[in-house]
Order: sequence, then structure tokens, then C-alpha cells
Amino acid sequence: MKNSQLYKGSLTTIIMKLLEENGRMYGYEITQKVKSITKGELNITEGALYPALHKLEGEGLLDVEVEKVGNRLRKYYKLTEDGQKETVNRLAELEEFIKNMQTLVNPKINPDLQF
Repeated sequence: MKNSQLYKGSLTTIIMKLLEENGRMYGYEITQKVKSITKGELNITEGALYPALHKLEGEGLLDVEVEKVGNRLRKYYKLTEDGQKETVNRLAELEEFIKNMQTLVNPKINPDLQF
């Protein structure tokens, strides 16, 4: 399940959650953190990450800070105030989605469910 379609709809929420926990991060750092947390089960490609970051920035949910590191410029991303509020909303929505999926996949968990 390295790059499952199931993750694609949750990518921005994953990014926002990491930024909420870590303050600010640069792109490669985000990919490595996800890989580490999931023990290699989820690998976010640059082709998926950067469009998601640019979309969040365009929506006013991320701020970008550029710093010179060695001879390179590095972009750090952090949540705006609106981004912090939206992270709470998206995490609640994702938790509800997961709960509903668990009920659908394993109805024994919720015996009140009638088909």
C-alpha cells in the first residue's frame, strides 16, 4: 500500500497535521516524516507534495518562509491562523470518515447497524 489512492484524498490533511505538530517544515522534511511515521508504508512523492503545498498556500492556509541553507534557498511552510482553524476542521472530518469506514468494513463493531 505504498501510494494507495486512499491516501490521495487525505494528503492535504496529513500535511496540515504535521505542520500543526511541528510548527514549520520544508518539503523533503515532510516526506521523510511521513515515511518515518508510517514505517515506509506511505511515500509522498514530490509530484504530489508540492502541488498540495501550493494549493494550501493559494487558499491562504500556509505561509512560506525562504531561508538560505548553505548555498541553497529552502522554503519552509507553516500554517496561517486560518490554516490552524482549518486543520481542526479537516481532522474532525477525517476522524468521522474513518469511523464510518470502520463501521462499513466491519459492521460487527457496531451491532446496531442493520442492512
